[in-house]
Amino acid sequence: MPEYGYFLSCEQYGPAELIEQARMAEQAGFQALWISDHYHPWNDEQGQSPFVWSVIGALSEAVSLPIETAVTCPTVRMHPAVVAQAAATSAVMTNNRFRLGVGSGEALNEHILGDHWPPAHVRLDMLEEAIQVMRRLFSGEEVNHHGPHYTVENARLYTVPDEPIPIDISGFGPAATQLASRVGDGYISVMPDAAMVEQYRKGGGGGKLVSGGTKVCYDTDKDAAVRTVHRLWANEQLPGELGQVLPSPAHFEQAQQLVTEDMVRENRVCGDDVDEHVAELKQFADAGFDRVYVNQIGPDMRGFFDFYRTKVLPQLQQTV
Repeated sequence: MPEYGYFLSCEQYGPAELIEQARMAEQAGFQALWISDHYHPWNDEQGQSPFVWSVIGALSEAVSLPIETAVTCPTVRMHPAVVAQAAATSAVMTNNRFRLGVGSGEALNEHILGDHWPPAHVRLDMLEEAIQVMRRLFSGEEVNHHGPHYTVENARLYTVPDEPIPIDISGFGPAATQLASRVGDGYISVMPDAAMVEQYRKGGGGGKLVSGGTKVCYDTDKDAAVRTVHRLWANEQLPGELGQVLPSPAHFEQAQQLVTEDMVRENRVCGDDVDEHVAELKQFADAGFDRVYVNQIGPDMRGFFDFYRTKVLPQLQQTV
């Protein structure tokens, strides 16, 4: 039976709201937490973007659930040696309940220092080298590294957890999925794609953790929910690599003009139909995912958590 977790959105909520949502998630019966790692929101309507590592520190005191970044890019905006220190401290503060989810990133967040935004294959090479550097640092040994992308000299983490920090890799295509299967401790996707899960497991992932996530908008008024998603998260309906290459929230707002409310209605669960919510999460279970995370887009947080506690999660547990 998959575990079901809650996905905290740093793009849409401030620190205090995220902490309160985490508490409500634990009380509602969710078993784990994802939290996004952004410098910018996707658009100004979302309107937030707190520093994820500060929020994780607060979460470590507020809840007892496992926590994972979904996902951190440890290659451009932050050097992997710095990400390693942040992750190691998070693991210590959560008593080894922390997993580091990583990916190749988006220009939206990573180009802010003026660095060149590399093509996808270079970003994957950078990610692999970053993972090597971070794993060495997690051991607590002094690290000297001179690679094609990163230099580390006389670096040692003094605050490290007793157990190795799992590093899960996000993959939306064959190349990233292959990297995840070869060097990752787990695989992350937001698409319930059984073929990608099979590629991951056959490529070397075996029985390692496979995690997926989705967004819904609970509301007793379905039309209002559709309008809410269209206003806040139309960016998710943009095709191709736009999500990786557009450089600012303003550019996403321009592109989102191509997304209609009907597109949102067809592609995102909106409203309070229990069967629709159950089906959305169950498709990840059917595709072979071990953990499935869900995020509530709409403003009725209390209603969402009550709805999932009393209706959706019990039915998911019965259908497996």
